[in-house]
Amino acid sequence: MTIRRFLASAAMVGATLGVTTPVSAQTMPPDEYMELSRTIFSELIEINTTDSERGNNTLAAQALARYLLDAGFPEEDVHVLVPDDAPTKGNLVARYRGRDSSLKPILLLAHIDVVEALPEDWSDDLNPFAFTEREGYYYGRGVTDDKDEAAIYTANFIRMRREGFMPERDIVVALTADEEGGPRNGVAFLLEEHGELIDAAYALNEGGGGMERDGRRISNNVQAAEKKFQSFTFQATNPGGHSSLPVRKNAIYDLSAALLAVQNYDFPIMLHEVTEAFFEGSAEIVGGEMGEAMRRIVENPSDAEAERVLAQETSYNSRLRTTCVATLLSGGHAGNALPQLAEATVNCRIFPTQDPSEVLASLQEVAAPYDVEVIPQGEARPSPPSPLVDEVLGPIERITEQMWPGVTVLPVMSTGATDGLYLRRAGIPVYGVSGIFGDMDDTRAHGQNERILIEHFYEGQEFLYRLVKALSSGGIAQ
Repeated sequence: MTIRRFLASAAMVGATLGVTTPVSAQTMPPDEYMELSRTIFSELIEINTTDSERGNNTLAAQALARYLLDAGFPEEDVHVLVPDDAPTKGNLVARYRGRDSSLKPILLLAHIDVVEALPEDWSDDLNPFAFTEREGYYYGRGVTDDKDEAAIYTANFIRMRREGFMPERDIVVALTADEEGGPRNGVAFLLEEHGELIDAAYALNEGGGGMERDGRRISNNVQAAEKKFQSFTFQATNPGGHSSLPVRKNAIYDLSAALLAVQNYDFPIMLHEVTEAFFEGSAEIVGGEMGEAMRRIVENPSDAEAERVLAQETSYNSRLRTTCVATLLSGGHAGNALPQLAEATVNCRIFPTQDPSEVLASLQEVAAPYDVEVIPQGEARPSPPSPLVDEVLGPIERITEQMWPGVTVLPVMSTGATDGLYLRRAGIPVYGVSGIFGDMDDTRAHGQNERILIEHFYEGQEFLYRLVKALSSGGIAQ
């Protein structure tokens, strides 16, 4: 049975798939390219690319390069780039040539490393490093983060070449290492050592994607901003002494009081173009009291009642302001001694337009009454929001309406981090968009039994095919 026949059959029994939206051939790639992407996807999932002794990103980059070379891409346009000090941290950069080499290319970014997965933590009949198809889903580590997009970009490059597509500008795909952590982040390495290969007008990346609930597609999100990451050490010290002679001044008590003060402290509300668009668009989707609060907070960020309503929902509160939370704790040196040192790590996700020095000053002010010192751990990496330009959002909106009529395109700010921050720091705007929908109530990336609905994978493949063709064919300003 072909994939298309399988999907058509599955659509007739939507309860089995857990979807209520019928599968349309017009939202799917041709059969041969669904088969191609499945083949690539399967091989990629079964290559362990964790940051461990078992993981090898270079093997994955080489496997993807082989597909492109076999499809006829010139060797000079397909590069597997490996850091000298990290032989398993290879990256693939490939170029699809356009008519006008004077125009900056579009960059398609996806990471091919994955977080660790222990087979014993998954269901008995599932192996995280085996590609499994079951009841309308593909299972395996990385099927949603982010090997799905890597497989799609590779298959779509081959499809466009076979069809004879000639873009106005070059298209570059970069499939990279260590986004999930590790010693040799691929995007940072490429910018440092091979920056000319990935210089671009802008990039498409992960971080967005479609939101679905109860089988109903709600929004197609475009990540145009993300928070900055920085941790701080809270440190309390004391001369100590014998535990049989306790005193009120205690390093653990001081640290505890300071951490409770952090818990009860709210950073001020901050908005920028992306979060304003997010709350304006979400107001129409959410409705009710929460939707009204979204409208009011955009109109007046000082509206205390609107802030109170939105702060009840963690995902909304985190998009309104910088947030800080205690994540690690240690203290004392003996069970029968007063503590001389107590420390905690407080992790902050800093609003992209806020200066990290302001966050440090606020935390120091919060901790000062308890004689607790606040020490920055490293430096926050800047990641300026990407502009919401019609040249990019227009095609996204048009193709979204073609494929899923009535679905809203929603700009978003990620509260976590992606490799987009390296490109934004380098002056390359980044838009996280995939057209791959996911169940809002069943997120399994980084978790047990990671899976992707087969229908969603192929719709995302078709969406990105249409989008990249549209973006690379238009007269978009450099």
